[in-house]
Amino acid sequence: MTGVRHLIRLILRRDRVLLPLWVLILAALPAVYAASFAELTPTEESRLLYARTTAGIPSIEAMLGPVYGHSVEALATQRAGLTLLIVALINVLVVIRHTRAEEDAGRRELVAATVVGRHAPLAAALIVAACADLVIGLLTAAFLGFSGGSLLLGMSVASAGIVFAAVGAVAAQLTENAGPARGLALAALGVAYLVRAAGDATGSDLSWASPLAWSQYTKAFAGDDWRPLLASLGLTAVLAVAAGWLSVRRDVGGGLLPTRLGPAGSTSLTGPFALAWRLQRGLLIGWSTGFLVFGLAFGGATSGAAEAFRDNAELAELFARLGGGASLTDTFIATLFGIAAIAAAAYGIQAASRMRAEESAMRAEPVLATATARVPWALGHVVFAVIGPVVALFMIGVGLGLSFGADVGDMGQVPRLIGAALAQAPAAATLTGLTVALFGLLPRLSAVAWGILAICLLLGQIGALLQLSEAVLDLSPFTHTPRLPGGEVTALPLVVLALVAVALTAAGLWGFRRRDVGV
Repeated sequence: MTGVRHLIRLILRRDRVLLPLWVLILAALPAVYAASFAELTPTEESRLLYARTTAGIPSIEAMLGPVYGHSVEALATQRAGLTLLIVALINVLVVIRHTRAEEDAGRRELVAATVVGRHAPLAAALIVAACADLVIGLLTAAFLGFSGGSLLLGMSVASAGIVFAAVGAVAAQLTENAGPARGLALAALGVAYLVRAAGDATGSDLSWASPLAWSQYTKAFAGDDWRPLLASLGLTAVLAVAAGWLSVRRDVGGGLLPTRLGPAGSTSLTGPFALAWRLQRGLLIGWSTGFLVFGLAFGGATSGAAEAFRDNAELAELFARLGGGASLTDTFIATLFGIAAIAAAAYGIQAASRMRAEESAMRAEPVLATATARVPWALGHVVFAVIGPVVALFMIGVGLGLSFGADVGDMGQVPRLIGAALAQAPAAATLTGLTVALFGLLPRLSAVAWGILAICLLLGQIGALLQLSEAVLDLSPFTHTPRLPGGEVTALPLVVLALVAVALTAAGLWGFRRRDVGV
Protein backbone atom coordinates (compact mmCIF):
# COMPACT_ATOMS: atom_id res chain seq x y z
CA MET A 1 0.00 0.00 0.00
CA THR A 2 3.03 2.28 -0.15
CA GLY A 3 2.32 5.49 -2.06
CA VAL A 4 -1.49 5.46 -1.72
CA ARG A 5 -1.58 9.00 -0.33
CA HIS A 6 0.42 10.40 -3.24
CA LEU A 7 -1.69 8.56 -5.81
CA ILE A 8 -4.87 9.89 -4.21
CA ARG A 9 -3.50 13.42 -4.58
CA LEU A 10 -2.69 12.68 -8.23
CA ILE A 11 -6.22 11.44 -8.94
CA LEU A 12 -7.77 14.44 -7.20
CA ARG A 13 -5.56 16.78 -9.19
CA ARG A 14 -6.51 15.17 -12.49
CA ASP A 15 -10.22 15.20 -11.65
CA ARG A 16 -10.25 18.54 -9.85
CA VAL A 17 -12.92 19.97 -12.17
CA LEU A 18 -15.21 17.10 -13.13
CA LEU A 19 -15.35 15.31 -9.80
CA PRO A 20 -16.61 18.26 -7.69
CA LEU A 21 -19.07 19.12 -10.45
CA TRP A 22 -20.50 15.60 -10.46
CA VAL A 23 -20.69 15.53 -6.67
CA LEU A 24 -22.62 18.79 -6.44
CA ILE A 25 -25.04 18.02 -9.26
CA LEU A 26 -25.88 14.49 -8.14
CA ALA A 27 -26.26 15.54 -4.51
CA ALA A 28 -28.70 18.27 -5.52
CA LEU A 29 -30.95 16.07 -7.66
CA PRO A 30 -33.12 14.62 -4.84
CA ALA A 31 -33.68 18.12 -3.44
CA VAL A 32 -34.69 19.29 -6.91
CA TYR A 33 -37.16 16.41 -7.17
CA ALA A 34 -38.57 17.24 -3.73
CA ALA A 35 -39.07 20.90 -4.64
CA SER A 36 -40.82 19.89 -7.86
CA PHE A 37 -43.18 17.51 -6.08
CA ALA A 38 -43.95 20.19 -3.50
CA GLU A 39 -45.06 22.44 -6.35
CA LEU A 40 -46.88 19.84 -8.43
CA THR A 41 -48.64 18.10 -5.51
CA PRO A 42 -49.25 20.88 -2.98
CA THR A 43 -51.77 19.00 -0.82
CA GLU A 44 -51.37 15.81 1.18
CA GLU A 45 -54.40 14.33 -0.61
CA SER A 46 -52.82 14.82 -4.04
CA ARG A 47 -49.53 13.27 -2.86
CA LEU A 48 -51.34 10.32 -1.29
CA LEU A 49 -53.32 9.74 -4.48
CA TYR A 50 -50.16 9.94 -6.57
CA ALA A 51 -48.35 7.45 -4.33
CA ARG A 52 -51.26 5.00 -4.31
CA THR A 53 -51.67 5.24 -8.07
CA THR A 54 -48.03 4.82 -9.04
CA ALA A 55 -47.63 1.94 -6.58
CA GLY A 56 -49.98 -0.10 -8.75
CA ILE A 57 -48.29 0.57 -12.10
CA PRO A 58 -45.69 -2.10 -12.90
CA SER A 59 -44.09 -0.04 -15.65
CA ILE A 60 -43.42 2.95 -13.40
CA GLU A 61 -42.11 0.81 -10.56
CA ALA A 62 -39.92 -1.03 -13.07
CA MET A 63 -38.41 2.25 -14.28
CA LEU A 64 -38.09 4.14 -10.99
CA GLY A 65 -38.53 1.59 -8.23
CA PRO A 66 -41.17 1.23 -5.48
CA VAL A 67 -42.76 4.11 -3.58
CA TYR A 68 -43.16 3.64 0.17
CA GLY A 69 -44.70 6.88 1.36
CA HIS A 70 -46.62 9.93 0.22
CA SER A 71 -44.54 12.75 1.68
CA VAL A 72 -42.70 15.08 -0.67
CA GLU A 73 -39.41 13.51 0.35
CA ALA A 74 -40.70 9.94 -0.12
CA LEU A 75 -41.92 10.73 -3.63
CA ALA A 76 -38.58 12.36 -4.41
CA THR A 77 -36.85 9.21 -3.14
CA GLN A 78 -38.69 7.11 -5.71
CA ARG A 79 -37.92 9.59 -8.46
CA ALA A 80 -34.25 9.40 -7.44
CA GLY A 81 -34.19 5.76 -8.51
CA LEU A 82 -32.53 6.79 -11.76
CA THR A 83 -29.99 8.81 -9.78
CA LEU A 84 -28.69 5.52 -8.36
CA LEU A 85 -28.06 4.35 -11.90
CA ILE A 86 -26.15 7.52 -12.79
CA VAL A 87 -24.02 7.39 -9.63
CA ALA A 88 -23.19 3.72 -10.26
CA LEU A 89 -22.24 4.49 -13.87
CA ILE A 90 -19.91 7.32 -12.87
CA ASN A 91 -18.18 5.14 -10.30
CA VAL A 92 -17.53 2.45 -12.89
CA LEU A 93 -16.01 4.95 -15.29
CA VAL A 94 -13.89 6.70 -12.63
CA VAL A 95 -12.35 3.50 -11.26
CA ILE A 96 -11.56 2.06 -14.70
CA ARG A 97 -10.15 5.40 -15.84
CA HIS A 98 -7.64 5.41 -12.98
CA THR A 99 -6.74 1.72 -13.15
CA ARG A 100 -7.05 -0.13 -16.45
CA ALA A 101 -6.89 3.00 -18.62
CA GLU A 102 -3.65 4.00 -16.87
CA GLU A 103 -2.17 0.63 -17.80
CA ASP A 104 -3.30 1.04 -21.41
CA ALA A 105 -1.51 4.38 -21.60
CA GLY A 106 1.68 2.93 -20.09
CA ARG A 107 1.62 5.27 -17.10
CA ARG A 108 0.93 2.53 -14.58
CA GLU A 109 4.21 0.81 -15.44
CA LEU A 110 6.14 4.06 -14.95
CA VAL A 111 4.47 4.62 -11.58
CA ALA A 112 5.13 1.02 -10.57
CA ALA A 113 8.84 1.54 -11.20
CA THR A 114 8.93 4.00 -8.30
CA VAL A 115 8.40 3.29 -4.59
CA VAL A 116 4.75 2.30 -4.97
CA GLY A 117 3.11 -0.85 -3.61
CA ARG A 118 1.35 -3.26 -5.94
CA HIS A 119 -2.06 -2.57 -4.38
CA ALA A 120 -1.63 1.20 -4.17
CA PRO A 121 -3.11 2.29 -7.55
CA LEU A 122 -6.24 0.17 -7.14
CA ALA A 123 -6.67 1.22 -3.51
CA ALA A 124 -6.26 4.90 -4.40
CA ALA A 125 -8.94 4.72 -7.11
CA LEU A 126 -11.39 2.96 -4.79
CA ILE A 127 -10.72 5.37 -1.92
CA VAL A 128 -11.31 8.43 -4.12
CA ALA A 129 -14.53 6.94 -5.54
CA ALA A 130 -15.81 5.94 -2.09
CA CYS A 131 -15.01 9.34 -0.57
CA ALA A 132 -16.75 11.12 -3.44
CA ASP A 133 -19.81 8.90 -2.90
CA LEU A 134 -19.85 9.67 0.82
CA VAL A 135 -19.66 13.40 0.07
CA ILE A 136 -22.60 13.00 -2.32
CA GLY A 137 -24.51 11.24 0.45
CA LEU A 138 -23.77 13.90 3.07
CA LEU A 139 -24.61 16.77 0.71
CA THR A 140 -27.85 15.00 -0.29
CA ALA A 141 -28.80 14.85 3.39
CA ALA A 142 -27.84 18.51 3.88
CA PHE A 143 -29.88 19.69 0.88
CA LEU A 144 -32.93 17.83 2.24
CA GLY A 145 -32.63 19.16 5.77
CA PHE A 146 -30.27 16.64 7.39
CA SER A 147 -32.87 14.45 9.05
CA GLY A 148 -32.72 10.73 9.68
CA GLY A 149 -34.51 10.03 6.41
CA SER A 150 -32.34 12.37 4.37
CA LEU A 151 -29.16 10.87 5.80
CA LEU A 152 -30.41 7.37 4.99
CA LEU A 153 -31.27 8.44 1.43
CA GLY A 154 -27.82 9.97 1.03
CA MET A 155 -26.07 6.87 2.30
CA SER A 156 -28.25 4.71 0.06
CA VAL A 157 -27.11 6.68 -2.98
CA ALA A 158 -23.51 6.48 -1.78
CA SER A 159 -23.70 2.71 -1.22
CA ALA A 160 -24.90 2.11 -4.78
CA GLY A 161 -21.92 4.05 -6.09
CA ILE A 162 -19.43 2.29 -3.83
CA VAL A 163 -20.68 -1.17 -4.83
CA PHE A 164 -20.22 -0.45 -8.52
CA ALA A 165 -16.86 1.18 -7.94
CA ALA A 166 -15.82 -2.26 -6.68
CA VAL A 167 -17.49 -3.87 -9.72
CA GLY A 168 -15.39 -1.63 -11.96
CA ALA A 169 -12.27 -2.60 -9.99
CA VAL A 170 -12.91 -6.30 -10.64
CA ALA A 171 -13.67 -5.70 -14.33
CA ALA A 172 -10.37 -3.80 -14.66
CA GLN A 173 -8.48 -6.95 -13.67
CA LEU A 174 -10.18 -9.24 -16.16
CA THR A 175 -9.46 -7.66 -19.54
CA GLU A 176 -6.40 -6.28 -21.27
CA ASN A 177 -7.96 -2.96 -22.27
CA ALA A 178 -10.17 -0.31 -20.74
CA GLY A 179 -12.88 -0.65 -23.40
CA PRO A 180 -13.74 -4.29 -22.67
CA ALA A 181 -13.46 -3.58 -18.94
CA ARG A 182 -16.06 -0.83 -19.26
CA GLY A 183 -18.20 -3.17 -21.31
CA LEU A 184 -18.12 -5.86 -18.62
CA ALA A 185 -18.87 -3.43 -15.81
CA LEU A 186 -21.68 -1.71 -17.74
CA ALA A 187 -23.16 -5.10 -18.61
CA ALA A 188 -23.19 -5.94 -14.89
CA LEU A 189 -24.89 -2.60 -14.19
CA GLY A 190 -27.47 -3.27 -16.91
CA VAL A 191 -28.24 -6.71 -15.54
CA ALA A 192 -28.60 -5.28 -12.03
CA TYR A 193 -31.06 -2.67 -13.31
CA LEU A 194 -33.12 -5.18 -15.28
CA VAL A 195 -33.24 -7.62 -12.35
CA ARG A 196 -34.38 -4.82 -10.04
CA ALA A 197 -36.94 -3.63 -12.60
CA ALA A 198 -38.33 -7.13 -13.19
CA GLY A 199 -38.64 -7.80 -9.47
CA ASP A 200 -40.37 -4.51 -8.72
CA ALA A 201 -42.70 -4.80 -11.69
CA THR A 202 -43.85 -8.29 -10.65
CA GLY A 203 -43.75 -7.68 -6.91
CA SER A 204 -41.42 -10.65 -6.39
CA ASP A 205 -38.29 -11.08 -4.30
CA LEU A 206 -36.17 -11.17 -7.46
CA SER A 207 -35.15 -7.57 -6.81
CA TRP A 208 -33.09 -8.66 -3.81
CA ALA A 209 -30.60 -10.12 -6.29
CA SER A 210 -29.74 -6.56 -7.44
CA PRO A 211 -27.48 -4.19 -5.46
CA LEU A 212 -29.50 -1.27 -6.83
CA ALA A 213 -32.59 -2.62 -5.07
CA TRP A 214 -30.79 -2.74 -1.72
CA SER A 215 -30.36 1.04 -1.85
CA GLN A 216 -34.07 1.51 -2.54
CA TYR A 217 -35.29 -0.99 0.04
CA THR A 218 -33.96 1.19 2.84
CA LYS A 219 -37.36 2.98 2.62
CA ALA A 220 -35.97 6.44 3.32
CA PHE A 221 -38.65 8.80 4.71
CA ALA A 222 -41.03 5.84 5.04
CA GLY A 223 -39.66 3.49 7.69
CA ASP A 224 -35.91 4.15 7.53
CA ASP A 225 -34.47 0.65 7.42
CA TRP A 226 -30.66 0.71 7.47
CA ARG A 227 -30.23 -3.06 7.24
CA PRO A 228 -30.13 -3.38 3.41
CA LEU A 229 -26.99 -1.22 3.42
CA LEU A 230 -25.19 -4.01 5.26
CA ALA A 231 -25.60 -6.16 2.14
CA SER A 232 -24.08 -3.37 0.05
CA LEU A 233 -21.13 -3.05 2.39
CA GLY A 234 -20.61 -6.81 2.43
CA LEU A 235 -20.65 -7.10 -1.36
CA THR A 236 -18.31 -4.11 -1.67
CA ALA A 237 -15.83 -5.73 0.71
CA VAL A 238 -15.95 -9.03 -1.18
CA LEU A 239 -15.46 -7.37 -4.57
CA ALA A 240 -12.67 -5.07 -3.34
CA VAL A 241 -10.77 -7.99 -1.83
CA ALA A 242 -11.33 -10.01 -5.00
CA ALA A 243 -10.02 -7.15 -7.15
CA GLY A 244 -6.91 -6.87 -5.02
CA TRP A 245 -6.37 -10.62 -5.08
CA LEU A 246 -6.76 -10.74 -8.86
CA SER A 247 -4.47 -7.75 -9.45
CA VAL A 248 -1.42 -9.55 -8.04
CA ARG A 249 -2.07 -12.62 -10.17
CA ARG A 250 -1.63 -10.94 -13.52
CA ASP A 251 1.07 -9.00 -15.29
CA VAL A 252 0.90 -5.24 -15.53
CA GLY A 253 -0.88 -4.49 -18.78
CA GLY A 254 -2.34 -7.98 -18.97
CA GLY A 255 -5.76 -9.40 -18.11
CA LEU A 256 -6.96 -12.59 -16.50
CA LEU A 257 -9.43 -13.45 -19.25
CA PRO A 258 -7.52 -15.13 -22.06
CA THR A 259 -7.21 -13.20 -25.27
CA ARG A 260 -8.22 -15.33 -28.20
CA LEU A 261 -5.57 -15.13 -30.88
CA GLY A 262 -6.62 -14.88 -34.48
CA PRO A 263 -5.35 -17.11 -37.26
CA ALA A 264 -1.83 -16.62 -38.53
CA GLY A 265 -3.26 -15.60 -41.88
CA SER A 266 -6.72 -14.11 -42.38
CA THR A 267 -8.54 -13.43 -45.61
CA SER A 268 -11.28 -11.51 -43.79
CA LEU A 269 -9.06 -8.56 -42.75
CA THR A 270 -8.96 -7.14 -46.24
CA GLY A 271 -9.15 -3.46 -45.36
CA PRO A 272 -9.84 -0.83 -42.72
CA PHE A 273 -13.59 -1.53 -42.68
CA ALA A 274 -12.99 -5.23 -42.04
CA LEU A 275 -10.56 -4.34 -39.25
CA ALA A 276 -13.10 -1.98 -37.70
CA TRP A 277 -15.75 -4.71 -37.88
CA ARG A 278 -13.42 -7.10 -36.10
CA LEU A 279 -12.84 -4.56 -33.32
CA GLN A 280 -16.41 -3.26 -33.06
CA ARG A 281 -18.55 -6.37 -33.53
CA GLY A 282 -18.60 -7.37 -29.87
CA LEU A 283 -19.74 -3.89 -28.87
CA LEU A 284 -22.44 -3.86 -31.55
CA ILE A 285 -23.82 -7.27 -30.61
CA GLY A 286 -23.75 -6.52 -26.88
CA TRP A 287 -25.49 -3.14 -27.09
CA SER A 288 -28.08 -4.34 -29.60
CA THR A 289 -28.95 -7.37 -27.48
CA GLY A 290 -29.24 -5.19 -24.38
CA PHE A 291 -31.60 -2.76 -26.14
CA LEU A 292 -33.76 -5.64 -27.38
CA VAL A 293 -34.01 -7.14 -23.89
CA PHE A 294 -34.81 -3.71 -22.42
CA GLY A 295 -37.65 -3.23 -24.92
CA LEU A 296 -39.09 -6.69 -24.31
CA ALA A 297 -38.91 -6.21 -20.54
CA PHE A 298 -40.75 -2.88 -20.44
CA GLY A 299 -43.20 -3.29 -23.31
CA GLY A 300 -45.56 -5.68 -21.55
CA ALA A 301 -45.96 -3.41 -18.52
CA THR A 302 -46.57 -0.18 -20.43
CA SER A 303 -50.32 -0.32 -20.99
CA GLY A 304 -51.02 -0.26 -17.25
CA ALA A 305 -49.90 3.36 -16.95
CA ALA A 306 -52.85 4.74 -18.90
CA GLU A 307 -55.39 2.65 -17.00
CA ALA A 308 -54.11 3.87 -13.64
CA PHE A 309 -54.24 7.60 -14.51
CA ARG A 310 -57.22 7.66 -16.86
CA ASP A 311 -59.75 8.94 -14.30
CA ASN A 312 -57.53 11.50 -12.60
CA ALA A 313 -56.79 14.62 -14.62
CA GLU A 314 -54.52 16.15 -11.97
CA LEU A 315 -52.21 13.17 -11.83
CA ALA A 316 -52.29 12.82 -15.59
CA GLU A 317 -51.05 16.41 -15.87
CA LEU A 318 -48.34 15.71 -13.28
CA PHE A 319 -47.06 12.67 -15.13
CA ALA A 320 -47.12 14.63 -18.38
CA ARG A 321 -44.89 17.25 -16.70
CA LEU A 322 -42.53 14.51 -15.63
CA GLY A 323 -42.40 12.84 -19.01
CA GLY A 324 -44.13 14.80 -21.74
CA GLY A 325 -46.11 13.38 -24.65
CA ALA A 326 -49.76 13.01 -25.67
CA SER A 327 -51.64 10.03 -24.16
CA LEU A 328 -50.31 8.54 -20.96
CA THR A 329 -49.22 5.35 -22.67
CA ASP A 330 -47.38 7.32 -25.33
CA THR A 331 -45.92 9.54 -22.59
CA PHE A 332 -44.38 6.57 -20.84
CA ILE A 333 -43.04 5.07 -24.08
CA ALA A 334 -41.62 8.45 -25.11
CA THR A 335 -39.87 8.64 -21.74
CA LEU A 336 -38.35 5.22 -22.30
CA PHE A 337 -37.17 6.23 -25.75
CA GLY A 338 -35.65 9.39 -24.28
CA ILE A 339 -33.58 7.26 -21.91
CA ALA A 340 -32.71 4.90 -24.77
CA ALA A 341 -31.52 7.85 -26.87
CA ILE A 342 -29.03 8.84 -24.15
CA ALA A 343 -27.83 5.24 -23.94
CA ALA A 344 -27.51 5.04 -27.73
CA ALA A 345 -25.44 8.22 -27.68
CA ALA A 346 -23.20 6.64 -25.05
CA TYR A 347 -22.74 3.69 -27.38
CA GLY A 348 -21.83 6.01 -30.25
CA ILE A 349 -19.29 7.84 -28.08
CA GLN A 350 -17.77 4.56 -26.92
CA ALA A 351 -17.51 3.24 -30.48
CA ALA A 352 -15.98 6.47 -31.81
CA SER A 353 -13.57 6.59 -28.87
CA ARG A 354 -12.08 3.32 -30.06
CA MET A 355 -10.02 5.33 -32.54
CA ARG A 356 -8.34 7.26 -29.73
CA ALA A 357 -7.81 4.04 -27.78
CA GLU A 358 -6.12 2.40 -30.78
CA GLU A 359 -3.95 5.48 -31.26
CA SER A 360 -2.99 5.75 -27.57
CA ALA A 361 -2.07 2.06 -27.45
CA MET A 362 0.14 2.59 -30.53
CA ARG A 363 -1.77 0.05 -32.59
CA ALA A 364 -2.97 2.60 -35.13
CA GLU A 365 0.49 3.73 -36.21
CA PRO A 366 1.66 0.33 -37.56
CA VAL A 367 -1.57 0.05 -39.55
CA LEU A 368 -1.20 3.56 -40.95
CA ALA A 369 2.41 2.77 -41.87
CA THR A 370 1.05 0.43 -44.53
CA ALA A 371 -0.86 1.46 -47.65
CA THR A 372 -3.90 2.22 -45.45
CA ALA A 373 -4.69 5.93 -45.47
CA ARG A 374 -5.83 7.80 -42.39
CA VAL A 375 -9.32 8.76 -43.50
CA PRO A 376 -10.37 5.24 -44.64
CA TRP A 377 -9.01 3.83 -41.37
CA ALA A 378 -11.01 6.34 -39.33
CA LEU A 379 -14.11 5.94 -41.50
CA GLY A 380 -14.22 2.24 -40.68
CA HIS A 381 -14.79 3.10 -37.02
CA VAL A 382 -17.05 6.07 -37.79
CA VAL A 383 -19.41 3.85 -39.76
CA PHE A 384 -19.99 1.61 -36.75
CA ALA A 385 -20.18 4.58 -34.38
CA VAL A 386 -23.01 6.03 -36.50
CA ILE A 387 -24.82 2.88 -37.61
CA GLY A 388 -24.45 1.08 -34.27
CA PRO A 389 -26.77 3.41 -32.31
CA VAL A 390 -29.29 3.22 -35.15
CA VAL A 391 -29.27 -0.58 -34.93
CA ALA A 392 -29.61 -0.42 -31.15
CA LEU A 393 -32.58 1.97 -31.37
CA PHE A 394 -34.15 -0.25 -34.00
CA MET A 395 -33.81 -3.22 -31.64
CA ILE A 396 -35.49 -1.45 -28.72
CA GLY A 397 -38.28 -0.41 -31.06
CA VAL A 398 -38.72 -4.03 -32.14
CA GLY A 399 -38.63 -5.34 -28.57
CA LEU A 400 -41.00 -2.73 -27.18
CA GLY A 401 -43.32 -3.03 -30.18
CA LEU A 402 -43.55 -6.81 -29.96
CA SER A 403 -44.08 -6.86 -26.21
CA PHE A 404 -46.50 -3.95 -26.08
CA GLY A 405 -48.33 -5.06 -29.23
CA ALA A 406 -48.87 -8.53 -27.83
CA ASP A 407 -50.18 -7.03 -24.59
CA VAL A 408 -52.77 -4.80 -26.28
CA GLY A 409 -53.51 -7.17 -29.16
CA ASP A 410 -52.26 -4.80 -31.87
CA MET A 411 -49.08 -5.84 -33.65
CA GLY A 412 -49.35 -2.70 -35.74
CA GLN A 413 -47.54 -1.07 -32.82
CA VAL A 414 -44.27 -2.63 -34.02
CA PRO A 415 -43.60 -0.35 -37.03
CA ARG A 416 -45.03 2.62 -35.12
CA LEU A 417 -42.64 2.19 -32.22
CA ILE A 418 -39.69 1.39 -34.47
CA GLY A 419 -40.21 4.73 -36.18
CA ALA A 420 -40.52 6.50 -32.82
CA ALA A 421 -37.27 4.95 -31.63
CA LEU A 422 -35.36 5.79 -34.81
CA ALA A 423 -36.44 9.43 -34.51
CA GLN A 424 -33.89 9.68 -31.67
CA ALA A 425 -31.00 8.67 -33.95
CA PRO A 426 -30.02 12.19 -35.21
CA ALA A 427 -29.48 13.44 -31.65
CA ALA A 428 -27.30 10.45 -30.82
CA ALA A 429 -25.39 10.95 -34.09
CA THR A 430 -24.69 14.56 -33.10
CA LEU A 431 -22.74 13.44 -30.03
CA THR A 432 -20.98 10.80 -32.10
CA GLY A 433 -19.92 13.53 -34.54
CA LEU A 434 -18.72 15.64 -31.62
CA THR A 435 -16.56 12.74 -30.43
CA VAL A 436 -15.03 12.36 -33.88
CA ALA A 437 -14.39 16.11 -34.05
CA LEU A 438 -12.61 16.05 -30.68
CA PHE A 439 -10.56 13.04 -31.78
CA GLY A 440 -9.42 14.77 -34.96
CA LEU A 441 -8.98 18.32 -33.72
CA LEU A 442 -8.35 18.10 -29.96
CA PRO A 443 -7.45 14.48 -29.26
CA ARG A 444 -6.38 15.07 -25.68
CA LEU A 445 -9.88 16.36 -24.93
CA SER A 446 -11.66 13.35 -26.39
CA ALA A 447 -13.10 12.45 -22.97
CA VAL A 448 -15.00 15.76 -22.92
CA ALA A 449 -17.67 14.04 -25.04
CA TRP A 450 -18.67 12.00 -21.97
CA GLY A 451 -19.05 15.19 -19.96
CA ILE A 452 -21.31 16.71 -22.61
CA LEU A 453 -23.40 13.54 -22.63
CA ALA A 454 -23.73 13.87 -18.85
CA ILE A 455 -24.95 17.46 -19.22
CA CYS A 456 -27.56 16.32 -21.74
CA LEU A 457 -28.67 13.59 -19.34
CA LEU A 458 -29.05 16.04 -16.47
CA LEU A 459 -30.98 18.53 -18.60
CA GLY A 460 -33.35 15.73 -19.56
CA GLN A 461 -33.74 14.70 -15.92
CA ILE A 462 -34.34 18.08 -14.29
CA GLY A 463 -34.96 20.53 -17.12
CA ALA A 464 -38.73 20.11 -17.25
CA LEU A 465 -39.06 19.84 -13.49
CA LEU A 466 -37.14 23.08 -12.91
CA GLN A 467 -38.93 24.77 -15.81
CA LEU A 468 -35.60 25.92 -17.24
CA SER A 469 -35.65 28.39 -20.09
CA GLU A 470 -35.76 27.15 -23.66
CA ALA A 471 -32.33 28.64 -24.29
CA VAL A 472 -30.84 26.30 -21.67
CA LEU A 473 -32.82 23.24 -22.74
CA ASP A 474 -31.90 23.83 -26.39
CA LEU A 475 -28.26 23.17 -25.54
CA SER A 476 -29.08 19.47 -25.62
CA PRO A 477 -29.66 17.92 -29.04
CA PHE A 478 -32.21 15.59 -27.45
CA THR A 479 -34.47 18.60 -26.79
CA HIS A 480 -34.99 18.95 -30.54
CA THR A 481 -36.13 15.39 -31.24
CA PRO A 482 -39.90 14.78 -31.41
CA ARG A 483 -41.58 13.22 -28.39
CA LEU A 484 -42.70 10.08 -30.15
CA PRO A 485 -45.02 8.27 -30.13
CA GLY A 486 -47.83 10.77 -29.80
CA GLY A 487 -45.98 14.00 -30.52
CA GLU A 488 -45.76 16.10 -33.64
CA VAL A 489 -43.07 15.30 -36.16
CA THR A 490 -41.18 18.20 -37.72
CA ALA A 491 -38.52 17.33 -40.25
CA LEU A 492 -36.43 20.48 -39.89
CA PRO A 493 -34.90 19.75 -36.44
CA LEU A 494 -34.00 16.20 -37.48
CA VAL A 495 -32.40 17.43 -40.70
CA VAL A 496 -30.44 20.12 -38.86
CA LEU A 497 -29.18 17.61 -36.28
CA ALA A 498 -28.13 15.25 -39.07
CA LEU A 499 -26.28 18.05 -40.88
CA VAL A 500 -24.54 19.09 -37.64
CA ALA A 501 -23.46 15.49 -37.11
CA VAL A 502 -22.09 15.28 -40.65
CA ALA A 503 -20.26 18.61 -40.28
CA LEU A 504 -18.67 17.59 -36.97
CA THR A 505 -17.63 14.23 -38.39
CA ALA A 506 -16.11 15.86 -41.47
CA ALA A 507 -14.22 18.34 -39.28
CA GLY A 508 -12.84 15.48 -37.19
CA LEU A 509 -11.67 13.54 -40.23
CA TRP A 510 -10.11 16.69 -41.68
CA GLY A 511 -8.24 17.33 -38.44
CA PHE A 512 -7.04 13.74 -38.11
CA ARG A 513 -5.68 13.84 -41.65
CA ARG A 514 -3.49 16.83 -40.81
CA ARG A 515 -2.31 16.29 -37.25
CA ASP A 516 0.46 14.07 -35.94
CA VAL A 517 -0.46 10.55 -34.86
CA GLY A 518 0.05 9.89 -31.15
CA VAL A 519 -0.27 13.48 -29.91
